[in-house]
Amino acid sequence: MVDAEATVAGTPVLITVTGPDRPGVSSVLFTALTRHGVDLLDVEQVVVRGHLTLGTLVAVHRDPDGLREVVEQAMDSIGMQVRTSIETGDDPAPRRSTHVVLVLGRPITARAFGMVAQALAGLGANIDAIRRVADYPVTGLELQVSPDPADTTPHPHGTLRARLVEVARSAGVDVAVERAGLARRGKRLIVFDVDSTLVQGEVIEMLAARAGSAAEAEVRAVTEAAMRGELDFAASLRRRVAVLRGLPASILDEVAAELSLMPGARTTVRTLKRLGFRCGVVSGGFRRVIAGLVDELGLDFCAANELEVVDGLLTGQVVGEIVDRPGKAVALRRFAESYGVPLSESVAVGDGANDIDMLTTAGLGIAFNAKPALREVADTALSHPYLDAVLFVLGITRDDVERADAAEGLMRRVPIA
Repeated sequence: MVDAEATVAGTPVLITVTGPDRPGVSSVLFTALTRHGVDLLDVEQVVVRGHLTLGTLVAVHRDPDGLREVVEQAMDSIGMQVRTSIETGDDPAPRRSTHVVLVLGRPITARAFGMVAQALAGLGANIDAIRRVADYPVTGLELQVSPDPADTTPHPHGTLRARLVEVARSAGVDVAVERAGLARRGKRLIVFDVDSTLVQGEVIEMLAARAGSAAEAEVRAVTEAAMRGELDFAASLRRRVAVLRGLPASILDEVAAELSLMPGARTTVRTLKRLGFRCGVVSGGFRRVIAGLVDELGLDFCAANELEVVDGLLTGQVVGEIVDRPGKAVALRRFAESYGVPLSESVAVGDGANDIDMLTTAGLGIAFNAKPALREVADTALSHPYLDAVLFVLGITRDDVERADAAEGLMRRVPIA
């Protein structure tokens, strides 16, 4: 690629304007530059809390000192500060970011961010750009990162993510690491687990509560062991379902009516569907309980287990193929194929060990408030209980979401305690 400055004769001058953001700053600056007949090489602007920093690189063909005087007078007329400098020496090669590092926290302390920055520097990674992607329900900062060409230390594949995960744990923030480029924004299908991911709580425990406190305690213990990966999911499911034997099938509808969505779930699904995503659930739970949820959210597909019902009563058995750990990955492949979406363009979100195969099969696997067994293998892990943080991982900002919601009269922020 030909360097822009190499194609334009003249002296390169960097102009940096700072001050309160207001309409017309760029207009005044470029009017002054036009009178001096310069060529524009580069420009970048950032506004933080109403304070503007505008950097402009130009090629000056005559009287650089005269340009400085013209620009200073123009900026002074509108109460802005300006600094100009003649750039000497070779132009540094442009950095091309190779990775995106997303830092999420509530809040992100200076200590936490400093630890992340220090870890990047220790790995020979340069921060090329930083932008805020969210201020609600968590603060999200997105860092564009590239390797320092002067650092020739070899790092094994996965070193960056492993080191930042370690730092995030001690700093009390979430850190996601992804390759920069089109692939990050090229996802087209997303699969959610249901229990403790799309909804709060575990459905099987809510059902077992109808069978008494002893049954509920037994089911909870088995569920927790299965989610940690200590028990085979299919066997644990049969063991838990057995305690429901003899209960009226109507309890399935009662529990369905009691389901509470995870905070941010509606926003997440609504936003992704606007972008053309195919959205659905693959659950080790029960189809009859989540069917209403599928309809309510307008999901495109659903895979879940079927409870056997005879004469209006639960038999304590599961019928048909069990959606277990390998079954979840099979379902993901099936839905991706049916919609013509390569697995590399799919996303899976879950919380338990039975989601491991599904998350490692997807192009991007996100562990959401997950057990350690899943966090260790997922591409990224989120520990705050807000499902819309998934959007930030996908490169979607809170401003993007709220502009779209406002256009449909849906804009609101629920106070967070």
